[in-house]
Amino acid sequence: MDNQKQKLLLPKIKYYENGNVKNITYFDDSNGQMEKFKVAGVQMDIQLGEVEANLDRVIQFLQTTVEQGASLTVFPECTLTGYCFSSLEEAWPYAEAVAGASLARLVSACREFDTLAIVGFLEREGDQLFNSLALVDGEGVLGTYRKVHLPKLGVDRFTTPGVGPFEVISTRLGRLGMNICYDSSFPEAARVLSLEGADLICLPTNWPPTSGLTADVIPDARALENHVYFMSVNRVG
Repeated sequence: MDNQKQKLLLPKIKYYENGNVKNITYFDDSNGQMEKFKVAGVQMDIQLGEVEANLDRVIQFLQTTVEQGASLTVFPECTLTGYCFSSLEEAWPYAEAVAGASLARLVSACREFDTLAIVGFLEREGDQLFNSLALVDGEGVLGTYRKVHLPKLGVDRFTTPGVGPFEVISTRLGRLGMNICYDSSFPEAARVLSLEGADLICLPTNWPPTSGLTADVIPDARALENHVYFMSVNRVG
């Protein structure tokens, strides 16, 4: 890399629903360009189509991670809606615009807790459905990302691929990039974010049961080949 930054490989980060926190880890750029902060990953049992209930639990977990010192909390793919819809018609009622009520409520929670969060949601724009992420703090939605690489699984069979550039978002913590699940199978997605100066790339996922090898190998590979911190957060249940 041009700036020759040397960084340690990020260990897997997990927050379990039984209340125990494992490996909430400090990030620290050894050349001093990035200040220390704690990040938590919440692996939660998302209920399909239960947006209000899922959001309630997101806010509860957010309070817990903040109390344990996290400045950024990352949630799984399709946090608010669930992933395994069987048709576009089934999924559509649960999709929202970025300016919708769910993200507005999350912004309020981030303002109350003075923190940042990344959540997955189904985004609607016109007649199109996207598998999206939002990076949120107490001031509002700092940025969004629409999944580019779509497998023939779950709701991705009915969503539209994102076409925007892979963008790095500047925050008070550092420069953050976002991918979603299957994006990580394509090295270029993380590479672009790294070249754009990402300090941390976050990968919310909904990996199927057969993807154990992917989960074990891909996050570490993307971190190693790019010399960047890389965090994956899967769902449970």
